[in-house]
Amino acid sequence: MILKNIDEKQNNCRLDQAATFLFEDFSRSQIQKWINQGNLLVNGEHLKAKDKVHTGDELALDPIFKQRVSWDEEDIPLNILHEEEDFLIINKPPGMVMHPGAGCHSGTLANALAFHFPDLKVLPRCGIVHRLDKDTSGVLVIAKNEKFRNFFVNKLQERLVYKQYEAVVVGKVIGSFSIDLPIKRDSRNRIRMRVGEDGRDALSHVSLINSYGGYSHISIQIETGRTHQIRVHLSHQKLPIIGDTLYNPRNIVAKGTEKKLLDLIQSFSRQALHASTIRFPSLNRDDVYEFKADLPQDIKSLIQLM
Repeated sequence: MILKNIDEKQNNCRLDQAATFLFEDFSRSQIQKWINQGNLLVNGEHLKAKDKVHTGDELALDPIFKQRVSWDEEDIPLNILHEEEDFLIINKPPGMVMHPGAGCHSGTLANALAFHFPDLKVLPRCGIVHRLDKDTSGVLVIAKNEKFRNFFVNKLQERLVYKQYEAVVVGKVIGSFSIDLPIKRDSRNRIRMRVGEDGRDALSHVSLINSYGGYSHISIQIETGRTHQIRVHLSHQKLPIIGDTLYNPRNIVAKGTEKKLLDLIQSFSRQALHASTIRFPSLNRDDVYEFKADLPQDIKSLIQLM
């Protein structure tokens, strides 16, 4: 069960609108289904999607998924960093989609998990409890049972999961700073997100690792997990990530870039963004887990030329 309270931002909004805002990991259509099924209650009562909610109301969501049985098992190699009874830690390569969807029906992480861990097929999304963009590499947590899945989703909602990324950007970063700007979907391009006052709160903390003239190798710790959050925040700060065709479509480079580096940047096949560290509380002990994934070779090669 996931609990949320209505604040002033959602006061007098429709239940489905407020719930979609608060339970950000789920689509509005999924939220509406749960409202109709009685899986989302307001102050313990079953309301309609169009009913208004008010400041202080408690929303209780029991996210029950309809199991999808069409995900085929595929013998795709997985880089397993760690395995325990309750969870797996995966180092996802760039180019791998999380699970089948429109326009992508095979070759996904879920297909690979279904092959290597058939028992995961009884869980929603084969145990995938958070996501990385297709072209973002790095560390991922996979739940192996329903108890851990619910536990981890709750910790995400409570912002008790620490996630740190590394990126190579165009621009000179000095020291550390935070980006506290709300994010919303771009109405002119539904694939993109953008900064907008009426968006969802989003907080990113940026620190310099190394500076290379007009380029910077940085770490980013996020307190929220909005879609494309890091890519949107950095682009808005005029620090576009190398290789990000969605938020750096002109493939901006720094002045004076040497030809060898320029050629590599222009041919770089994905955004230079990597999920390096994840830390979360233990389910059964008064302890904290931390797992790291080393930078992949493509990003290392990029940095070595700088």
